[in-house]
Amino acid sequence: MKMAPPPRLSRRTLLSLSLGLAATAAGCKGSGGGGGAPAGKVKLTLNWVPEPEFGGFYAAREGGAFKRAGLDVEIMPGGAGVPVMQMVASGKSDFGVVNGDEVLIARARGADVIPIFATYQTFPQGIMVHASRGANTMADVFRGGTLAIEPGTAYAAYLKKKYGFDKVKVVPYDGGVARFLVDKEYAQQCFVTSEPLAARKKGAEPKVFLVADEGYNPYSQVVVTRKALWQENPERVRAFVRATREGFRAYLDDPGPANVVMGKLNTTMDAETFAGAAAAQKPLIEDAQTTKLGMMTRERWETLGKQLKELGILDAVPPVEAFLVAIDA
Repeated sequence: MKMAPPPRLSRRTLLSLSLGLAATAAGCKGSGGGGGAPAGKVKLTLNWVPEPEFGGFYAAREGGAFKRAGLDVEIMPGGAGVPVMQMVASGKSDFGVVNGDEVLIARARGADVIPIFATYQTFPQGIMVHASRGANTMADVFRGGTLAIEPGTAYAAYLKKKYGFDKVKVVPYDGGVARFLVDKEYAQQCFVTSEPLAARKKGAEPKVFLVADEGYNPYSQVVVTRKALWQENPERVRAFVRATREGFRAYLDDPGPANVVMGKLNTTMDAETFAGAAAAQKPLIEDAQTTKLGMMTRERWETLGKQLKELGILDAVPPVEAFLVAIDA
């Protein structure tokens, strides 16, 4: 499914690179987003290539939501080596897409960025195993076999603390499904809109256990901006959020048009895969508890902060009131 761009692994491991650079850039003043009216050209930098997880942004652009909000949005694809957090912190990009844990780590390192929209209400990372193994719970996965996972990620640290890795053979995750297809005892990390679809397309029967169901559920694909931009031009930020919400509403209702556009930009995914990924992610973006697309709560951020501290990833938790602003007020 991902043959030309670097494997999804590379995007997930950008955390240390982008955050390290963000800390250096935190005090720099950028050129993006000064004061004035909400109208104007802004840049949005993604943390991966055009795929359904970004469908709402393309729907907002192609469907005119950004234009109606007075915004000319340039969408910049990401990938391995694109330090999204640094670009936003330094003002080289007005908005960027990162993960929730990256926000807290970046703030702890001095980057004055704020989250303004959370695409995934449910963390889309999971562990997939062959259905033939008969695993009924995530705990069963850690009772034997081989597990391919990035040990440096926060969710891997959480799973290790909860279940231990002593009974499984942990190997590096290579970003594909080739080994999974030939080894029935092989389990691996997955993004629920990616590897499971690729495995099924090759004839396998994967069973996926969501990390979120185990108690680690950070917001994912979070849009961030500089706090300075919010303070200087809150109407521009609000306009962007409103248009983004409208775009994701349109994409959830009918992903076809935006998929066509993204398919031309990312030729490594076919139309069937785009449609399958869009369907798989829908309940992760909007569920019964979602009163507004992109919503975030203080409680969720506080819980994440406590977990990152308990895992030893943070020495001190950044105060939520310092970065969670009332965008819709």
